[in-house]
Amino acid sequence: MTIDQALAFALFAFAVSITPGPNNTLVLASGANFGFRATIPQLLGIDIGFALMIVAVGMGIGGLFAAFPSLHTALRFVGVLYLLYLAWKIASSTGIESGRREAPMTFLEAAAFQWVNPKGWIAALGTVATFTPSHGYFLNLIAVTAIFALVMGPCISLWAAVGTAVRTLLTERSRLRAFNIVMGLLLVASLYPTLAAA
Repeated sequence: MTIDQALAFALFAFAVSITPGPNNTLVLASGANFGFRATIPQLLGIDIGFALMIVAVGMGIGGLFAAFPSLHTALRFVGVLYLLYLAWKIASSTGIESGRREAPMTFLEAAAFQWVNPKGWIAALGTVATFTPSHGYFLNLIAVTAIFALVMGPCISLWAAVGTAVRTLLTERSRLRAFNIVMGLLLVASLYPTLAAA
């Protein structure tokens, strides 16, 4: 991979990572409800989980989907259902229940979520198909995975920081409730590209 190719790919990774989608909506809501520090395991789970997904796609899962399109359709269906469940959980959350705080996603939950995240699959497949040169394929796959992880980390952290920054505005239960409803609706809206492509 040349420097020009790496820069072009970094721009792609930035565009995918910074734009609204399920991961960014979840970390924004987590930052607002629980603060930045409590959201760090979720951030790491997203970044590392997505990197592992790129490697898995590059090592053959993408070919499995090409051979069995119904498998990809089934995974998309499961992803949509899970995102709708998460949207409902966010929209119905008050941040504090019976004097006990709810918890943000754990590292493992966030990493596992990547496997049902429709935007994540599109990005991973696009990464491997478009930006991984065939000459020296394995080293290039590792390179694009590392670049994506390095770019994604600060992007999703920015969303969590914005959520944390608005946290002081959400000290009233009614404001937090309204914010969580909006975040739940935005998470549902993030499904539009996936559903439109179906």
